[in-house]
Amino acid sequence: MANISDEIEQFILSIWNDDESLRLSRNDLAQYFSVAPSQINYVLATRFNLDKGYVIESKRGGGGFITLVRISEDKESALPSVLQELDGISSLSFNRACNFIQRLEREEIITSAEGDIIKNAISDKALNFPAHSANIRKNVFREILIGLMRR
Repeated sequence: MANISDEIEQFILSIWNDDESLRLSRNDLAQYFSVAPSQINYVLATRFNLDKGYVIESKRGGGGFITLVRISEDKESALPSVLQELDGISSLSFNRACNFIQRLEREEIITSAEGDIIKNAISDKALNFPAHSANIRKNVFREILIGLMRR
């Protein structure tokens, strides 16, 4: 059974057309799902963040409305864009790597099967170096992305 965060995410994705952006009322969503507005904030922050290819625009005093913007890149620039973001961080957690992978799957740069293979390759179990796995993970993931760019 899906948890409420999953349900909210799926609802937002289901009402999103092919448009680049979607305007939502935080309060209306909270009321619809019978949750506190902070639950909506949590879903937006964790499921619709930059790593996953989204930007949240919110204006102070905007009546609780937010605009979600889907970063759409052509296939030629998606991998370099992720690589650039990756180069801007010092280490990479498994969860953040999964966000990047989900973004590449959504942009159809990789298949879900390829995404699963990459997740297995950069998991803590595969890396077997818990203390340093975030740094190693970043390096391994970076090399995978470079390999994808070459194909």
